[in-house]
Amino acid sequence: MIDRRSFLRVSALAGAAAFTGAASSGAAFAAGPRPADWSALGRGLDGKLIRPGDASYDKARRVFNSAFDSVRPAGVAYCKTAADVAECLAFAKRYGVPVTSRSGGHSYAGWSTGSGLVIDVSPMSGVSYSGGHATVGAGARLVDVYAKLAAHGVSIPAGSCPTVGVAGLTLGGGLGVVSRKYGLTCDVLESLKIVTADGKTLTCSPTSHPDLYWASRGGGGGNFGVATSFTFRTHRTQPVTLFFLHWPWSKAAAVLKAWQAWAPAAPDAMWSNCHLAHDPSLDVMVGGLYLGGKSACENLLQKLVDRVGSGPFTRYVAPSAYDHAMMVEAGCASLTVAQCHRPGTLPGQNPSGRLVRDSFSAKSHFAYTPLSSAGIKALLAQVAAPGRHLVMLDAMGGAIGRVRPDATAFPHRKALFSVQYFSHFGGAAAWARAAHAAMRPHFGDHAYVNYIDPELKNWRQQYYGVNAARLAEVKAAYDPGRLFRLPQGV
Repeated sequence: MIDRRSFLRVSALAGAAAFTGAASSGAAFAAGPRPADWSALGRGLDGKLIRPGDASYDKARRVFNSAFDSVRPAGVAYCKTAADVAECLAFAKRYGVPVTSRSGGHSYAGWSTGSGLVIDVSPMSGVSYSGGHATVGAGARLVDVYAKLAAHGVSIPAGSCPTVGVAGLTLGGGLGVVSRKYGLTCDVLESLKIVTADGKTLTCSPTSHPDLYWASRGGGGGNFGVATSFTFRTHRTQPVTLFFLHWPWSKAAAVLKAWQAWAPAAPDAMWSNCHLAHDPSLDVMVGGLYLGGKSACENLLQKLVDRVGSGPFTRYVAPSAYDHAMMVEAGCASLTVAQCHRPGTLPGQNPSGRLVRDSFSAKSHFAYTPLSSAGIKALLAQVAAPGRHLVMLDAMGGAIGRVRPDATAFPHRKALFSVQYFSHFGGAAAWARAAHAAMRPHFGDHAYVNYIDPELKNWRQQYYGVNAARLAEVKAAYDPGRLFRLPQGV
């Protein structure tokens, strides 16, 4: 017996060989796939292959960061099934076509796209729940994961960007707004399905392919295969308290000094960030949420205010439903879930979507020790420089720090907080580069793979620390031919 997929592939190969008069050894395709070969790939997919010249090509090729709009893939395959992914990988190997996997398309380096075949898993976006466990398709957008699990009164610890794909978030670790209480996204990952370079769909868990399961918890997306689904352990949701405190820029040094001592040591239920912004004017804000009531939250915030030595000039502290709090953190407080998407009709988009893309540059650090007075002064000087930019410090500690650095591939368990330098509009790359360089003597060489940075030196050590060597061993075992070739691939 031969299935439809195999029939179409074999028929196309036979037809091409007959047309060229070439032998069936594969030599006929040394120069790469012909249009007929691409057409055969499209017919063999349950999903849809979009090629240059197709009406939807320009929309399909674009990722979140418009800085990469010049990249023109040879094809974008919207894969509905793991079998579709395997078909695409076989095609890439057969014709020597570079292959890139894409979930939400948020790679900071633009590595969610490329000149070859982009495997987009957005059609695999289902979210189901049963008995404390959530099964989530690799293409699901975070806003949809939160909304669909909220209907069951549960959630998973994850980030705040609403259109990020769950695959990239999880595979790189998954810092999030309740991680101090419940851990990283990868910490609640119980199993995943992943299509490896040989076309096999593997279920990875602590007892099945445990080394690949380990690597998929912080080893970065695009390194070991194409993930198609994840099963997570959930937590019950509860009402929370949201807060946003703003001080005048003249208090920025005092706020930063106080926050870095207070935030990582706060109770696990308290998560906060410190934003130092010049976008367009100078501003310092401490925001976040508390998994509990307003009164207890106010008491904890007062300890921060006491450390600063003066109260904020604006203060918002209010109870919120959990799902609404996630929408607030996503910047979608006044939008519906449908509107909290990029507009469009392609998988991963929504016709009602109102979110726009951005052109930006970003870099990262992890802070393993508090900034000294000199470090605080240096950071504030970078923020005060001309431009439109932001430094985001996210509190760690709590449940994150109670996991051994080598228990998962994410090594930065002992960091006090993460640091992201984010800039857009003119001069963005130059500012991010200068700010990162200025702070390196104070933070050292530690970086977050989910904020991937093509300019990093010694990136293996910076992303993976003590886990770099083991990740290389897993790569050699599951992708010995290096079909997946990121510029910073393990």
